Amino acid sequence: MDAIVETPEMPAVFDGMKLAAVAAFLYIIVRSLNLKNPTAPPDLLYQDTALTRYLIKSCPLLTKEYIPPIIWGKSGHIQTALYGKMGRVSSPHPYGLRKYLTMPDGATATFDLFEPLAEHCTGENVTMVICPGIANHSEKQYIRTFVDYAQKNGYRCAVLNHLGALTNIELTSPRMFTYGCTWEFGAMVNYIRKAFPQTQLIVVGFSLGGNIVCKYLGETASNQERVMCCVSVCQGYSASHAQDTFLQWDQLRRVYNFLMADNMKKIILSHRHILFGDGSKANRVLEDTDLSRLYTATSLMQIDDVVMRKFHGYKTVQEYYEAESCIRYLHNIHVPLMLVNSVDDPLVHDSLLTIPKTLAEKKENVLVVLPLHGGHLGFFEGAVLFPEPLTWMDKLIVQYSNAICQWERNKPQCSDVKQAAESDHK
Repeated sequence: MDAIVETPEMPAVFDGMKLAAVAAFLYIIVRSLNLKNPTAPPDLLYQDTALTRYLIKSCPLLTKEYIPPIIWGKSGHIQTALYGKMGRVSSPHPYGLRKYLTMPDGATATFDLFEPLAEHCTGENVTMVICPGIANHSEKQYIRTFVDYAQKNGYRCAVLNHLGALTNIELTSPRMFTYGCTWEFGAMVNYIRKAFPQTQLIVVGFSLGGNIVCKYLGETASNQERVMCCVSVCQGYSASHAQDTFLQWDQLRRVYNFLMADNMKKIILSHRHILFGDGSKANRVLEDTDLSRLYTATSLMQIDDVVMRKFHGYKTVQEYYEAESCIRYLHNIHVPLMLVNSVDDPLVHDSLLTIPKTLAEKKENVLVVLPLHGGHLGFFEGAVLFPEPLTWMDKLIVQYSNAICQWERNKPQCSDVKQAAESDHK
């Protein structure tokens, strides 16, 4: 009879180790996904004025909890990664007409024009002039989703395509978009003003686009003519202040920096025949040595130093950042201004948020909105796992814009009532 080989029982301590490993894994998941973090309405910073009271009353999203998808929505990294990878889910395909504008230096600016799909809530003619994020354009899914929603709420939309960002549009001069150049955005706005003399403007900027639109409005008072308000989402306000933070490993900013730099290198190299071509030296601002240095760049700051600052003749990257950041121009903006930044945005260091906070303390027209979650241009909503096509950000911008339009429409009536009351009192 064969001997029965008994398998020795594993000691109880082994089961304890397995349980400890599972517990550690679950703890890491809970911590990394921030599952224990609360949801709350966004923090609001503003001065108590009739306009801000009206806006807060008219925009329920400002005082309501923003609830991201339960499983992953409280992670700023996942929100940012999903935005960067897929933009939006079930993104619509709004139809627009592409417009071409020749700039004084020979560059060809393009923007897409989308007509409204419904009557505006006030019955007025209102155009949103939109500046996307870094290297973005009208064909990006987050832009398409927002434009479609704005059109359905009665807004005409004009979306700038950053110079060099569209692969099927060749550069016609040795220059592409930069961090704070407002030339192309200004040309688009001027076109809209002339083509639609009755329209009022709402200015919207996302990320880098937020810097551009705020800088544009603050550069000269005439840029604010017929502008009802401005909305900036997820911008960093000062590139010079952000320089050091974007090289840190905290919140994986150095990783994001590397990935964004790699994308910028691909865009620049796709236009290298015009930027580094064999044209006359008189028209070239970049040298062959710049091309070799570009290949080895691992951060946006290195690319800005090697290439971007030279398009506008800055001697150093620090000079470029200080001149092109909107922080120098914010105090010149007198139209209502809503600045939105998520607290868990891994690209925008918390120290940079002191800039909008300080501005809100000094200026009556500024409303700063700081939701706990949302990442960088994420702001997804959804029940548990799958996000909805529309985001909290899309809805907030349209809700705020509607409230501003209603305020502007009712202002003359309010003034008449006030004057009549004052006359009766006398």
